[in-house]
Amino acid sequence: MKALIFDVDGTLADTERDGHRVAFNLAFAEAGLDWEWDEALYGELLAVTGGKERIRRFIEQQKPQMVEGLPEGDDLGEWIAALHAAKTRHFVALLASGKIPLRSGVRRLLTEAHDAGVPLAIATTTTPQNVSALLENALFPGAESWFEVIGAGDIVPAKKPAADIYDYVLEQMGLKPEQCIAFEDSVNGLRSSRAAGLKTIITVNGYTEAEDFSRAALVLDQMGEPSDPCHIIQ
Repeated sequence: MKALIFDVDGTLADTERDGHRVAFNLAFAEAGLDWEWDEALYGELLAVTGGKERIRRFIEQQKPQMVEGLPEGDDLGEWIAALHAAKTRHFVALLASGKIPLRSGVRRLLTEAHDAGVPLAIATTTTPQNVSALLENALFPGAESWFEVIGAGDIVPAKKPAADIYDYVLEQMGLKPEQCIAFEDSVNGLRSSRAAGLKTIITVNGYTEAEDFSRAALVLDQMGEPSDPCHIIQ
């Protein structure tokens, strides 16, 4: 084993329900939209990877009167990008407030791997700003320096479940898939890592616990601590 490669949202921290979802709703209100993504709806939208992509899917699914007046074509893409940028700003503010801690066992695992000289990397569809904010506020200032490669956002053409982001990270590290282990929390993440040839450990969360992880090497409820051990699901 030469490296550990981590997803971010849902894997390092429970960012989705109480982080990204809340930030989306704040951005909608700021833009004068009467949209509200509750927990159930957001769970459905998580089937789509990427925040801008989730906004577009939501628009496509809504009744015409709910999206009346929105721009079309390329202008819609620019409008979505601006709305998503506002959402990112709100999400970073939530992280800075300390309201989104790392999941159980994550700090321990990262620290043990770093101290043992095992290279660390990140492969995620979230924006680089979100990754930086999470590491800085939930781990420690300067934590990005622990990671040899941070593959994030639109750095590759196709997002998960495509293998692109993992292929990018492996290429940047000069490693083969069989030399690394990926850590994910969702079936889209698992499809992405497996398509890149990586053995994968899953830590489920409330949104993903019912998904099919039959292709994972190991499925856990969390990484765990000595006082709060993990449980093997599969």
